[in-house]
Amino acid sequence: MIAKIGKIEIGGKNPVTVQTMYDRPVSDIDDVINQIVSLKALGCDFMRFAYVNESERETFKQICQRSCMPLVADIHFDYKLAMDAFDLGFDKVRINPGNIGSKWKSLEVFKKARDLGKCIRIGLNSGSLPKNLENEAQSDLMVNTALQYLEWAESVNFNNSVVSLKSTDCDITYDAAAKFALQSDYPQHLGVTEAGSVISSTVRGTWVMSRLLMDHIGSTIRYSINGSIESEVIAGVELLRTLGLRKKGVRIIACPRCGRYSFDSHKMLESVENELLKSDKNVCVAFMGCQVNGPGEAKNADLAITGIGNKTFIYKKGELYKEVDKKNAVQEFWKAFEEL
Repeated sequence: MIAKIGKIEIGGKNPVTVQTMYDRPVSDIDDVINQIVSLKALGCDFMRFAYVNESERETFKQICQRSCMPLVADIHFDYKLAMDAFDLGFDKVRINPGNIGSKWKSLEVFKKARDLGKCIRIGLNSGSLPKNLENEAQSDLMVNTALQYLEWAESVNFNNSVVSLKSTDCDITYDAAAKFALQSDYPQHLGVTEAGSVISSTVRGTWVMSRLLMDHIGSTIRYSINGSIESEVIAGVELLRTLGLRKKGVRIIACPRCGRYSFDSHKMLESVENELLKSDKNVCVAFMGCQVNGPGEAKNADLAITGIGNKTFIYKKGELYKEVDKKNAVQEFWKAFEEL
């Protein structure tokens, strides 16, 4: 099954995509657009926004018109906002029919999406499910509820759906996605919801999503991080690259700092990392803190940098390329990178 969001298709043999959710006020439209452009360069494919009231209607209309990637409206409780989001130019709407209200309200949303060629994500979280009258396992309740909502959509000839089954519990999230895949081939949006800070959410999300993706389950992913949305995108892209599901981009190697370090690889990496990750060059770049690992790692990298005292050494393909003053390290690094 294929779903189409704007000009991007997911599901089937299409590449797995990465998305995030905007996390700040949208009053400054230029700032929002700049953020979208920056995230796209990092590898983001979709951006989701909470659309909570009509006071932001004109703002979102302009954002949709100017965006360089498909946008998703996140709707709860009010089906009229979901209907309106399509008119504003959103390519996809996320709803949970369970909190939209009566069945007819969800059907109206499905019909409008059908008529306009838009996409809908049926997004279920473990905290917002129907009453468990038959005492089912929570993952089974999530799957059966999603299948019921898909039947509603299909009853009005709407098939451009994506499904997400998320929990804060890793095992429930994994089980729900795996069980759903056995019963339906609708594209799945993967993620562990409300997973925590950068470290905890990255670990939990990776544990769940990597196993599902390796079993060919999942068409789009989001890390839910209590931190920057840049971190969500970077983590998502890195997971796909590590699994061999995304080929382009810079692979970064950087040693942890220890007592023998002679070059501040942490500071150097921090100063260039985001720009490096925006590059489509399929290269390996190493940041080494001392001469113990530096030369060895440099042999396996397209570009490597280390140093001692006020001297910085830049390597290309394992060979010393240039020795420069520490104060010029960043500038010379970029010159060498552009030559790759």
